Amino acid sequence: MRSSGIGGQAVIEGIMMKNKEDYAVAVRKPDGEIQVEKSSYAGISGKSKFFRLPFVRGIFNLADSLALGTKTLTFSAGFYEEEEGEPGKFEKFLTRVFGEKLEKVLTGVTVLLSVVFAVGLFMLLPAWAADWMKTWMPEWAVAVLEGLLRIGIFIGYVLLISRMEDIRRTFMYHGAEHKCINCIEHGLPLTVENVMKSSKQHKRCGTSFLLFVMVISIFCFMIIRVDTMWLKLVSRVLLIPVIAGISYEFLRLAGNSENPVVNALSRPGLWLQNLTTKEPEENMVPVAIAAVEAVFDWRSWEEENCGLKPAVMEAAVSGEEAAEK
Repeated sequence: MRSSGIGGQAVIEGIMMKNKEDYAVAVRKPDGEIQVEKSSYAGISGKSKFFRLPFVRGIFNLADSLALGTKTLTFSAGFYEEEEGEPGKFEKFLTRVFGEKLEKVLTGVTVLLSVVFAVGLFMLLPAWAADWMKTWMPEWAVAVLEGLLRIGIFIGYVLLISRMEDIRRTFMYHGAEHKCINCIEHGLPLTVENVMKSSKQHKRCGTSFLLFVMVISIFCFMIIRVDTMWLKLVSRVLLIPVIAGISYEFLRLAGNSENPVVNALSRPGLWLQNLTTKEPEENMVPVAIAAVEAVFDWRSWEEENCGLKPAVMEAAVSGEEAAEK
């Protein structure tokens, strides 16, 4: 199976798909219509060759993903917000101060707060909790315990938020996103039927990336040891870019390799995706397909990489469209 290079994320009642610098957001609006918005986003990683170097690119790709993800989530949420009245004094003040840059400023603040929350909950809290056991356990065991606590907190957090209806539906759209990519990369025409039959798990998923981060952090913190609590917490923050860079390279390797060893190491990440992806409803799939087709010519890609004939692809798509009518 060859990598198509496309990726994306679920948004509120929709999907964002990205292909190189182009991205598209497809949202099922309250009236049932599918709204598709296409744009481009170069981000930090597109500004310099240095930002694309191995073990460096992962840090900046993560920052770009957070920024673009927040932007597209905000866009999709706009279709489901209650109609607002006159802007408040604080909103008018922000508009006056930042002008047209207000949206970028709000996105930046949202990303910053999200990072602070994630670092506190998933990096610092486990380190603080595990440190209480250092009197009874060797340092390496404390590092392992810290890692296990980190994974446990993450799983508990996902299970907790998945009880919310909006999050559950977002996880279903996440499944639809994976199914579309798997459908393409297995050389099948991109139809609702084929997408629904495809797997909702994918090796390049951000969930797998997070698991790599948590596992690799165990080994890093077993090697890099500090005595005082405050130094331990500082080291957890300072080493995040290093761990993210290593994890990103392994994610790239996993997404482009069918090596049995790599596949075995990727399997826990696929298992974890059972928490963050759900089987989508059939009417969610056309939304995902619309996002894909706005930025990616899957027909040309499958013809070149999978040998699928155009006539076969068009017959499959036309047949499904006729069946829908």
